[in-house]
Amino acid sequence: MTFTERAYPIFEQAINDYHVHDNIDQPIANPYQEGSIEYYLYVKNWIDTVQWHFEDIIRDPQIDPVEALTLKRRIDKSNQDRTDLVEMIDSYFLTIYKDIEVKSDATINTESPAWAVDRLSILALKIYHMKEQVERKDASEEHKATCQKKLDVLLEQRKDLSTAIDQLIEDIEAGKKYMKVYKQMKMYNDPSTNPILYKYEK
Repeated sequence: MTFTERAYPIFEQAINDYHVHDNIDQPIANPYQEGSIEYYLYVKNWIDTVQWHFEDIIRDPQIDPVEALTLKRRIDKSNQDRTDLVEMIDSYFLTIYKDIEVKSDATINTESPAWAVDRLSILALKIYHMKEQVERKDASEEHKATCQKKLDVLLEQRKDLSTAIDQLIEDIEAGKKYMKVYKQMKMYNDPSTNPILYKYEK
């Protein structure tokens, strides 16, 4: 079984579990053993799923400005949590492949495995919600047909992205590619680098 064959059903499970109650404030009930890669994949997609609905809510033209500001703060925190989870998943890959002998002509990829997996997690959400649109009973046939075309493209993208991720992991295992992970230095979250924040510390 490839990595994406393990990961994608976990993403689908997290999405389906969230939509049982469809509430941004519901607590996560992770069914996997804490510390396992499955556990972190579930958390990763849960964060993405909750944030998806944050983004829906904040675009409500009738939203109260105070509520919108509170939600924006939650989105900022969610983005940081998402980044932290990606780096944690990359740490998993770094650990399991730390003893691989890298070939002299090995090359580096433009993104780490975990950032590619991040895209797969978000793609799973796009597929879920586009399928919802295709099946909407109150939507026009034209709308559903348009969404079906988009869904077809997303499903093809899932196939291609999964293949690319699995190929990258196979190349790392074979020493043909090597990992080099850079921490995401989000300056706007850092009171020492965001000028709006550090001006209050003077």
